[in-house]
Amino acid sequence: MKTICARATTLLAMCASFSTASLSTSAGENPLGQFDAQADVGSPKNTGSAQYRQAEQEYALSGSGINIWGASDQFHFLCKKLSGDFILRARIEFVGNGGDPHRKIGWMIRPSLDADAPYVDAARHGNGQTSLQFRRAKGAETEEIVLSVTNADVLQLERKGSSYTVSAARSGEPFVSASLSNVDLGNEAHAGLFVCAHNGDVTEKAVFRDVRIIRPVKEGFVPYQDYIGCTLEILDIHTGDLRMIHSSKQPFEAPNWTPDGRAVIYNSSGRSEGWGRLYRFDLDRREAVLINTDFAIRNNNDHVLSFDGKMLGISHHSTNHAGQSAVFTLPATGGTPRLVTKNTPSYLHGWSPDGKFLVYTGGRNGKYDIYKIPAAGGEEVRLTDAKGLSDGPEYSPDGKFIYFNSTRSGTMQIWRMKPDGTSQEQVTNDEYNNWFPHVSPDGKWIVYLSFPKEVAPEDHPYYKHVYLRLMPFAGGPSRVIAYVYGGQGTINVRSWSPDSRKIAFVSNTGSLE
Repeated sequence: MKTICARATTLLAMCASFSTASLSTSAGENPLGQFDAQADVGSPKNTGSAQYRQAEQEYALSGSGINIWGASDQFHFLCKKLSGDFILRARIEFVGNGGDPHRKIGWMIRPSLDADAPYVDAARHGNGQTSLQFRRAKGAETEEIVLSVTNADVLQLERKGSSYTVSAARSGEPFVSASLSNVDLGNEAHAGLFVCAHNGDVTEKAVFRDVRIIRPVKEGFVPYQDYIGCTLEILDIHTGDLRMIHSSKQPFEAPNWTPDGRAVIYNSSGRSEGWGRLYRFDLDRREAVLINTDFAIRNNNDHVLSFDGKMLGISHHSTNHAGQSAVFTLPATGGTPRLVTKNTPSYLHGWSPDGKFLVYTGGRNGKYDIYKIPAAGGEEVRLTDAKGLSDGPEYSPDGKFIYFNSTRSGTMQIWRMKPDGTSQEQVTNDEYNNWFPHVSPDGKWIVYLSFPKEVAPEDHPYYKHVYLRLMPFAGGPSRVIAYVYGGQGTINVRSWSPDSRKIAFVSNTGSLE
C-alpha cells in the first residue's frame, strides 16, 4: 500500500516601514509575543493597547474606534508583517458585557495601516455574528459574508495567494467556513489581531488565547522528503488550557508521555548524531537528551513505552530486513535493541498492560492488518482480516480491549476488539477519517485524530488541517479539543499524561522569517 510504504521512510530522509499610522513596541522581554508592533488605525478618539502575558501565553487588547466598515476604519491593531501564504488562528473572548452589539474582535490582513486600505478580516461581533469582511480596493466600500455559526470563540483566517478562508467554531465543534477569491493585498501585508468598539467614545477589551501564526507547507513539497518545523504542545482536556512547550526547525514527532510525568519521548531527525533517533525531552528543563538505541538509528514514529515505563518498543528500519520496519524492544533508559518480529514491515503501536504482548500493524503480501506477538518473541497472531486497511492498535489500560482504526466500512473509523481478535465492533461513524485512538490511563476517555473527508481514508499525511477529538470511553458524542495544522506525527502514539488530564501532541509550521 502506497501510504504505508511511505510511512516506512518517515523522518528518514531528510515590521518594516509603515504608512500613516504610528507604531510602537514596548520595552522588556517579548512585549508583543509573536507580533512586531501595535497601532491605532484611523485615529480613534481613545488610545488602544496590547499586552502579551507570557505566563498565560495570551494577549490582552483594548481598542476604541467608530467602526470597521464603509470606506474607512477605526480600530486598534496588533500586527506582524508577513509575506506569502499563512494561517492565523486563536481562541477569542470579549472582556465584560460591552456596549454596542456590533463591536468587533478578530483577525485582519491589510497591506497598509491607512484607514481606507483594502483588507480581509475574520470578525466576531458583540451580538454573536461571525463574518468574513473585506474591502477590495483602497477607499472602496466594505463587503461581508456572514457565516452560519454564531457566538464563535475560535477564529481562523487563512491566506493562499489572493484567496482567503475564514473558519469559525464554538469550542468543541467543527469549523464552519467561508471563502473569498481575487482580493489582492500584495505579497507582504500586516496581519494580526484587532479590537473595534463601534463607538468612538468607548474602549472595548478582549483576550486572545492559543494564538498561532502558521506558515503552511509550500506547494509542490515532496511528502516524506520535505519537512517543516514542529511545536510540542500540551493541552489540558478539562480546562482547555493549551501551551506551546518547545519548537524546532528540525522535525520531531509522536510524543510518548513517561509514566513519571516528567518527560516525553519523541523521534527526530536532522541532528548530528544521526537521523531517525529517539530523544527524551525533559518537561521541566525543556531540553532533549538522546536515548542510546545502539545500532537502531532509523526509527519512525511508531515507538511505544510499556505501561510501567520500563521498556521501550521501537519500529526500526533494519538493514537486515531490506530497510523495512521491524519491531524491537529495549530498556526505556537505553540499550541494545532486541528483535521481536521476524516478518516485515511491522509498525509497533501498543504493549499489553501486563507487558507480555505487543500489537502492531503488519504488511503481509500487500495487505495490512493487526498482529499480536509475545514481547519475549515468538510467532505472530493475525487479529484482523477484514477488507481494507487496519492500523493503530492499542490496548485499553484494563487490558480488555484493543482499539484500532480501519477502513472496512468505507471511511477510516475507530474500532475495538477483544485481545484475541474476537467481537470486532465499530466505535465511531461520521464523515471524518479517524486515526490513532488512545485511551486515557484512568480508562475514561479516548482521544483520536480526525482528518477531513477530502483526505483519502487510507492516508494520514503531513500538513493538513486536522482535529483532535475526545469521546467518553463508555460511549457518547465526540467533541473537538484542539484545532491543529499537522497530521502524520501529531499523535501517532499514546501521549496521555499519567494523571489523564493532559495530552501532548505535535503541530507544524514553517519559518515565518
